[in-house]
Amino acid sequence: MDITTERAAGNVAVIHLDGELDASNYERVIAAARQLRDGGAKTLVVDLGGLTYMGSAGLVALHSAAILMTGAEPPDPEQGWDTLHELGADTGGAAMRAGLKLAAPSPQVDRVLDRTGIRGVFDIHPDTGSALAAAGAGGAVA
Repeated sequence: MDITTERAAGNVAVIHLDGELDASNYERVIAAARQLRDGGAKTLVVDLGGLTYMGSAGLVALHSAAILMTGAEPPDPEQGWDTLHELGADTGGAAMRAGLKLAAPSPQVDRVLDRTGIRGVFDIHPDTGSALAAAGAGGAVA
């Protein structure tokens, strides 16, 4: 999987994901989100348009990124299914939705979000521009 990051207007950052997001690389997404947060980002847009596959570890990565954007630390991903079960728990839902915007999920990824019931946890947009606008960046990338 390829990961690229960029800063948008204000305190918004974007992570672009291409390829397959699975157990072999999900920690890279968490590390990128942490680095952007530590660099001042308050809101993160994750562009899913280039993903051809996302496994359950990808859900953990997205959830962890959302928690990071609230200023908290996510649970240890080594906890496996326990971490995924926390997705349904109230872990600052409004703050997580405000801090993480998902953009352009491919049909394969959209199906994972839908079938796992996670769709309601995340703020999902059809494209990166609308996610940036919702994040307060007005669709602009620096």
